[in-house]
Amino acid sequence: MSFVDAEFGEKSRLRALLDHFSVIDDPREPWRVAHPLAEILLLVVCGTIADCDDYDTIAAWGERRLEFLRRFLPYHHGVPGGRWLTLFMNRIDPGLFQSCFTGWVREVWPDRPDLVAIDGSVLQTHTEGEFAMDD
Repeated sequence: MSFVDAEFGEKSRLRALLDHFSVIDDPREPWRVAHPLAEILLLVVCGTIADCDDYDTIAAWGERRLEFLRRFLPYHHGVPGGRWLTLFMNRIDPGLFQSCFTGWVREVWPDRPDLVAIDGSVLQTHTEGEFAMDD
């Protein structure tokens, strides 16, 4: 049983997030890994949801909220810096990342509309089947 399962159970949103992102391969040699892939992806997703615009901002957000992140995963070596995040995340297919994120949102919030906006805009339903985006 993993740390996540023991702490949160199989139905947690974190477990669902990590399951969706499990299709992303970690291109690094295992013996060189200081920041496990699950920690990187959780940091990037949380930072993105928190309206961080780039990896430097995500790293700074993570440093300020390290205790929050450690509620979910160990982060033994803290969070990686922005330059490191940029280099690593550029090795991941952005379409695959988006697909994983969208799949996670649809699983944990199935009653939400089929549109996912991660740019800070708000989706409003005007009439059945008609949507408008507001900032």
